[in-house]
Amino acid sequence: MTRTATAVWLGSGKDGKGTLDTQSGTLHQTQFSYKSRFEDGVGTNPEELVAAAHSGCFTMKLSFVIGSMGLTPESLETSAAVTLDNGTITSSRLVLKAKVPGMTKEQFDTAVKDAKENCPISKLLNTEITLDATLY
Repeated sequence: MTRTATAVWLGSGKDGKGTLDTQSGTLHQTQFSYKSRFEDGVGTNPEELVAAAHSGCFTMKLSFVIGSMGLTPESLETSAAVTLDNGTITSSRLVLKAKVPGMTKEQFDTAVKDAKENCPISKLLNTEITLDATLY
């Protein structure tokens, strides 16, 4: 399976502007710019998109891992904070809130570790990945 996205940039790095389009059409002419990346401008930025990808990938992987244990999550909510420092992504911090009826703390810890280490985006990122997980 291959998924695609296209970025178009017009102008200089600081004063230019760009748009992003994804194969699915979810992002269509979505704007990004220096201001949306390094200040508080309107639009998205690569780090925000990586955070969305990481939180989504981890959460879906965790759902599959929990399912393989014979359990069904009632809810899994994961936020990701991706840090860019001096031109390098230095970390991705995941925060998980999970509600899984019948799941023990031991099962939860095992499932979370598996998902963190084996979701495709975690494997892609060459950075520190931290995780705070709470089972309700």
